[in-house]
Amino acid sequence: MVTNQKEENLRPQKLSDYIGQENVVKTLKLFIDAVNKRGKVSEHILFYGPPGIGKTTLAYIVANELKGEIKVTSGATITKTGDLAAILTNLKDNDVLFIDEVHRLPKPVEEMLYPVMEEYSLDIIIGKGPSARTVRLPVPRITIIGATTKLALLSAPLRDRFGLLLRIDYYNNDEIEKIILRSAKILNIPITKQAASQISLRSRKTPRLANRILKRARDILEVDKHIQIDDRLLKKLFHLLEIDEIGLIDIDKAYLSILSEKFNNQPIGVETIASALSEDVRTVEEFIEPYLLRIGFLKKTSRGRSLTSKALKHLNIGGQIVFE
Repeated sequence: MVTNQKEENLRPQKLSDYIGQENVVKTLKLFIDAVNKRGKVSEHILFYGPPGIGKTTLAYIVANELKGEIKVTSGATITKTGDLAAILTNLKDNDVLFIDEVHRLPKPVEEMLYPVMEEYSLDIIIGKGPSARTVRLPVPRITIIGATTKLALLSAPLRDRFGLLLRIDYYNNDEIEKIILRSAKILNIPITKQAASQISLRSRKTPRLANRILKRARDILEVDKHIQIDDRLLKKLFHLLEIDEIGLIDIDKAYLSILSEKFNNQPIGVETIASALSEDVRTVEEFIEPYLLRIGFLKKTSRGRSLTSKALKHLNIGGQIVFE
């Protein structure tokens, strides 16, 4: 039970403890100060960006700073308008309703949310057919925080009802290193600064992955009875997890190998690549390719995918012919 409590406490509780995302933190501080000064909420917040970079954590911080409670739900779990009504009737002023993957809200639920966001009113239809009537009920002045990894899938009417749209971006290595050292301190894990730096390089600039690697390092620390997490321990860990020095895992390496060796780096369609990997196309497009594109290893053209010279250099294929 003690460990679980510590795991939960990895999330910072205050904006002043949050590492990185400086502009987002400044904007949120201004928002929270204004709300506290006025004594009532006037805007709702939409966080968008890749998974694992702090959207949920920021929602918890906003709720804490507003001295309210947070109700966490997901767009996929609110399937009926009655589900939304049940959630809203249990909230109080200054509470936060956090809707993760908000783009997945069903259309009827989304439309029911409009008057809630604009007028703090909930429209409920009573009865059916000609005798049906609409009853408008007041709801508490809450802050609705939406989070999405796919901003383009959010309907324009819903998107426009958020007063603050904040993009949460990837972190730099120094910020990730600070996050690792902070997490290690909270979990009471002895770690060298050099080891934190090594984990940072392999975390894909994502706090969730950094903390995941740190926890696996703790497993080796406890099982093999090491004194601290250092370079020697991490060498064993990275070998077990098959993570290289820039964060590539086995599936990434298989993808690069297929393009460079099997197809001689000729432009290849994603369906062919997925078939060669024995993976579905969605996994390739949403899980494998984004990081390879971000680090400059992959080119996507109308003719297909091919590797860049940077990728070939990493693979030690200096003389490989690259077809443009």
